[in-house]
Amino acid sequence: MNKTLFRTRIKFCGLTRPGDVRLASELGADAIGFVFAERSPRRIEPEQARAMRNALAPLVNVVALFADTPAAEVREAIKQARPTLLQFHGDEDDAFCRGFGVPWIKAIAMGEADIGSAAELQARYPNAAAFLFDGHAQGGSGGHGARYDLKRIPTGLDRPFIVAGGLEPDNVFDAIQATLPWGVDVSSGIESAHGIKDGEKMRRFVEEVRRADCHVDDDDGTSCAACGR
Repeated sequence: MNKTLFRTRIKFCGLTRPGDVRLASELGADAIGFVFAERSPRRIEPEQARAMRNALAPLVNVVALFADTPAAEVREAIKQARPTLLQFHGDEDDAFCRGFGVPWIKAIAMGEADIGSAAELQARYPNAAAFLFDGHAQGGSGGHGARYDLKRIPTGLDRPFIVAGGLEPDNVFDAIQATLPWGVDVSSGIESAHGIKDGEKMRRFVEEVRRADCHVDDDDGTSCAACGR
């Protein structure tokens, strides 16, 4: 396995408390996600997102998550949360997603039998900044910890991709080693309850991502100079 050539980005999603936002920033998360999808147990109101954004440290991105959300509600969430990125989990087409003037990620529902090839995904969503592969079925908002075979992620993508779905501190190292993604996204895997993040799980998740970034997996037993493992 070749060593990852860049630092794997970390997104903690489904945050509902300012304290968790602060801790995520301190631990080294690159982005935090606010969920505005109607059916999600982690859904927050735009006014809540505005208050939690004030707890965010500099240089940490805000991602606003939607799933077939009406355009007016998307605009209100953007106004209040001031996200860096939008993330769409529903049946939204490329025109809808790009219509808000904010860079966006398209979540691909790996719970579906056929997601299409890299070329098909890129043709369907030509303006997506990245793809996020999650374990939910089509129309779901993610965050349910559903796993899938990572080998199903299409090869040949011409833009960054993010791995999500069932990640937790005990398996994120292997997921990164297997896929070499641009980033990883976790929600239920760092929680004690829906929307309530567990500080120790958050810390361990970050540590395991960093270990995967510096780990050299070769046949002669040589350990990584950075982490000593």
